[in-house]
Amino acid sequence: MEFRSLSVILLLSSLVQNLHAQAHYFKPVLTVWPDWPQIFSGETITLRCSFPKPSVTHWTFYWYRESTRLHRSDDNLYILKHIKVDQSSKYYCYISNKQSQRESYWSNAVTLTVTERPKASLTLVPTGQMFSGENVTLRCDIQGHTGTEWRYSWYKDGDSNRPVHSSDVKREYSFSVVEFDSGKYTCRGERRSDSQRSEISDAVILIVSALPRATLTVDPRWSPVFTGESVTLKCEIQSHSNWRYQWYKGSSGTAVSQSQINTFTIRSAADQDQDQFWCRGERNYRPSSSQYSNRVNLSVEAETPKPELTSSHKGAALIGNPVVLYCKLDQSAGWKFYWSKHTQSPENETKTETHSYTISSVSVSDGGQYWCRAERGTPVYYTHYSDALWINVTGVSPPVSLMVSPGGTQHFITDSLSLNCEGQSHSAGWRVRRYTHSEKVSDCSSGWGSVTRSTCNISSLSTSHTGVYWCESESGESSNPVNITVTNGDVILDSPVHPVTEGDPLTLRCLYHDPKPSNLTAEFYKNGSLLQTQTTGEMTIRTVSKSDEGLYHCKHPEKGESPQSWISVRAAESAVGLVGAVVGVSFAVLFIILLTLLWCYRIKKGHKLHTNQMSEQKQRESGAEDTQLGHAAVQAGEDIPEWDSQSECIYSNLHSGKATDVGAGSMEIIYAEVEVKMKKNSKTKHEKVCVSADTVYSELKQNRETKGL
Repeated sequence: MEFRSLSVILLLSSLVQNLHAQAHYFKPVLTVWPDWPQIFSGETITLRCSFPKPSVTHWTFYWYRESTRLHRSDDNLYILKHIKVDQSSKYYCYISNKQSQRESYWSNAVTLTVTERPKASLTLVPTGQMFSGENVTLRCDIQGHTGTEWRYSWYKDGDSNRPVHSSDVKREYSFSVVEFDSGKYTCRGERRSDSQRSEISDAVILIVSALPRATLTVDPRWSPVFTGESVTLKCEIQSHSNWRYQWYKGSSGTAVSQSQINTFTIRSAADQDQDQFWCRGERNYRPSSSQYSNRVNLSVEAETPKPELTSSHKGAALIGNPVVLYCKLDQSAGWKFYWSKHTQSPENETKTETHSYTISSVSVSDGGQYWCRAERGTPVYYTHYSDALWINVTGVSPPVSLMVSPGGTQHFITDSLSLNCEGQSHSAGWRVRRYTHSEKVSDCSSGWGSVTRSTCNISSLSTSHTGVYWCESESGESSNPVNITVTNGDVILDSPVHPVTEGDPLTLRCLYHDPKPSNLTAEFYKNGSLLQTQTTGEMTIRTVSKSDEGLYHCKHPEKGESPQSWISVRAAESAVGLVGAVVGVSFAVLFIILLTLLWCYRIKKGHKLHTNQMSEQKQRESGAEDTQLGHAAVQAGEDIPEWDSQSECIYSNLHSGKATDVGAGSMEIIYAEVEVKMKKNSKTKHEKVCVSADTVYSELKQNRETKGL
């Protein structure tokens, strides 16, 4: 009995052990993925319930957090998305066989520890505005963690997929910035142990500006300079202050000079100063330097320049006309000009700001020898004197005048212009020339006009046609110059191209480019001062005097104002009526005497031949006297001049007749009947006598024939 009881006990013990082993064999295993010891909030965690049964289709899975059932499913996976800190706990799975409710099992417990995800913090060193070439450091720190457990990445402008830089060790990213590096920067860390990432940092803004720009200028600005001239280099930096200035020359990268002021002066330029210069600024604060400046080339010439003096006239200048002298100097710019007459005397020089000197109305006293020279800079640098130029002044008009069509000194662009050399006899061999600032002296045939004999035609004017025009012969004679101004404005002043004679009227008109205004009211100015306001658009000076000379222009309230034009006034020619009358009376008396002698000869036709010879001798002596007066012979049948105030000469005919002397034979005697007339003219002051070097008078001649001795 006891044996049987023992056997039962052993059997039961074996069954219990088998059941316990079987239960352990079927117990599910709960695992976590990813298997991190510390989980950051926001991560996704997967719980997996595994057991050795060959199939899971007959099982139902239950998921618990502590004693709270979370979920039921036929799947052995349970996913926790965006896990939070308050989800930290122990988790289980429980499985139950769908076919047998008595077959069910609990898994092991897993503990999830969830903490807040650490946030990266990005620091910019130094802070504030950065300048190109400076070094910047971006420092990434993970809050609450040591730097050694993380890898670091930096991002620009929100692109978190492509880091601009990564480091397995260093949490600082340093680099030299340029303007392109400007932007918003962030960083984050990735833990080396489990590859968990921190939150991305807040953005910091990096602003990179170009270094302040240095600008180098040269005073004076012209090039080249000449040996001995003073040159000042100026280095200007527009922003910031407290700069020190460094000066560089040639190919050297080392500064040749440093100063606290921004100028560098070469007091007396020499050959060795000819080179390339530039500058840069430095200071003790950010930005610590400027950019290098632009480079300037300093050119130095050793030879002192000599100007060329020319005149608007190639021949003698006519009294009352303007004469313009030009001091031509091709070397660089910045010159002021001095003009000397008779002697090279600095005490008596006339100074002008431009290279031209105008004698508005030349007189005999303006004739003589002229020089020019130029100066510039501080201290003053002088050129050599030019060669001497002689100005000859005459009261005789040139044989050719330049006629302008349409008339006037001012013209609109795109208008046409005709310039014609008109002579007192003929104008063959004369050409139209001009002087402009751009082309200097040139002929019409050089391309700015078309030539037809002595006429120059310009089909379409431009402002480059503004200049001084004249006619010039092959021998170098020249007409009086004419100023032509071409404007692209809407208003011109219609004024004469040639000087106006004292006592004559002068009308100035304000002309307009299309469309013409309905209101023609215009203001007229002389030398910048208002003279008149006329509703008709024209102004008349009834009797011009020398005081009316000056610069004139007109102004319209809507269209604007015209360019200025110089109006010259020449003196009226002296009255010569009295001289003409005296010469005329003398001429009449002379011929009356001759006629008397001839009459006496005919009365005494019977006298002896020697008496006739004596009479003839007296007549020849009278003729000699005439010759001494500068008169030449006139042949029978020609006309003798009749004088009038318009310089027109009318001649009466010489007549011939025969006288017969029985004793002495017959001879043909030529005699003159002279009628001297004077035409009346109310304008006595303009009367002229027809007496000049070209006026000729007759010498009485006899032709004798002797018959029947």
